[in-house]
Amino acid sequence: MLATLSSLVDKIRSAIQLWTLLLTLLPLLLLADYLKHKRPKNYPPGPRRLPFVGNLFQFDLVVSYLHLGIQPFVKKYGNLISLDFGNISSVIITGLPLIKEVCTDMEQNFLKRPRIPSREHVFKDNGIVFSSGQTWKEQRRFALTILKNFGLGKKSLEQRIQEEAQHLVKVIEEEKGQPFDPHFRINNAVSNIICSITFGERFEYEDSQFQELMKLIDATLCSAASVTLVLYNAFPSIFKYLPGPHQTDFRNWEKLKMIVGSIIDSHRKDWNPDEPRDFIDAFLKEMTKYPDKTTTSFNEENLICSTLDLFLAGTETTSTTLRWALLYMALYPEVQEKVHTEIDGVIGQWRQPSTDDRDSMPYTNAVVHEVQRMGNIIPLSIPREVTADTTLAGFHLPKGKMILINLTALHRDPKEWATPDTFNPEHFLENGHFKMRESFLPFSMGKRACPGEHLARTELFIFFTTLLQKFTFKPPVNEKLSLKIRMGLSLTPVSHRICAVPRL
Repeated sequence: MLATLSSLVDKIRSAIQLWTLLLTLLPLLLLADYLKHKRPKNYPPGPRRLPFVGNLFQFDLVVSYLHLGIQPFVKKYGNLISLDFGNISSVIITGLPLIKEVCTDMEQNFLKRPRIPSREHVFKDNGIVFSSGQTWKEQRRFALTILKNFGLGKKSLEQRIQEEAQHLVKVIEEEKGQPFDPHFRINNAVSNIICSITFGERFEYEDSQFQELMKLIDATLCSAASVTLVLYNAFPSIFKYLPGPHQTDFRNWEKLKMIVGSIIDSHRKDWNPDEPRDFIDAFLKEMTKYPDKTTTSFNEENLICSTLDLFLAGTETTSTTLRWALLYMALYPEVQEKVHTEIDGVIGQWRQPSTDDRDSMPYTNAVVHEVQRMGNIIPLSIPREVTADTTLAGFHLPKGKMILINLTALHRDPKEWATPDTFNPEHFLENGHFKMRESFLPFSMGKRACPGEHLARTELFIFFTTLLQKFTFKPPVNEKLSLKIRMGLSLTPVSHRICAVPRL
């Protein structure tokens, strides 16, 4: 009995000591968090942050997406606001004048990409999209050169897009006007364009490796907005030890890297450095110029990461925009009818569309741009980081802060657009002629603008015009189409079916 009582007393004493330790540490942790995140003098305003979590839980991470959740704070605090997501301190830039300052006028202070923990886990500082410094300069310059050498801006690449558009038409014709999900059919077609540049070939849509690649990409892009991945980025030192969807996401990225690695190995077997067939061949040749790999970013890991960046960027944004385009056409039949009329008058039913037709088709061109505005697929652009203490609009931005560009507010600004929340191609028309708008920035601007912008614009016009030339898109009978968003790395339509009725 006495032994039991003694044991109980020891346990109580241990518990008291533990709580005493925790109560002693808590004020110290709170003080450390306060000092670490204390706002410097003249820092942009924003909502009060909570200890450790910052402003993270002032947003509904599942329902109210970040790009929408920040807008009330913008209205309250102005065009330059500060928000903290766990350990990540960020500043949101709103309004065209400030965006132009950040992306062009003061660009040298905002060229760097922040080290986002989930991206860092998979890619380190490799690739094109999220790299910085010498790696970014070398990889971007090389990618632009290869894109140009393998057809960017040339008729040869446009012909490849036209041919792929006909493949897409054929697989959609097989549906015979019945409801189908356009997701992977469009992804397959668009992906084949960048495949021809990176891998030197297009794939049949039924190819098993191609389908595995497409499904893995879709899974990783979708999981990019999962709650656990958001929390991993906010608290990486904790969540790296916890199970959850973020661990599945990391495994999927590794599978993607292995697939690309196997394609690279296949290239090596019959590689001729004097006759590069594609991006991979050209990169392998570039690697031979640098025996000392410590002085250059041209190495095996960068080859894999840059190839994946090109593949992802060359597939996701364009295919998502096309999916939004067909959805809007089905929901706005009067707009679709005007596109049909213009196509019939300029191209007719049988001649293949080309970019030479774009100037003669202002309404169709306006529709494509309005889809990009309303689709808003990269709503906060790709993050940047302040590289040196900077003053912007009278506010102090310390080195190291993450910068988010508020494209959502720009593309829905009532001062810039007559009907900002309504699909209206007239936004890009003036007296019947197409008019580009300065406040339209889906590809960003400056040196960090999308390097594949020209390719994307060509693909969007040719694919869209070809599909509208051949089909009328309608909602399935007794099914209601929705403009709801599936949140991911980009904003995509929720899964839906659509009818493509052949035009006679």
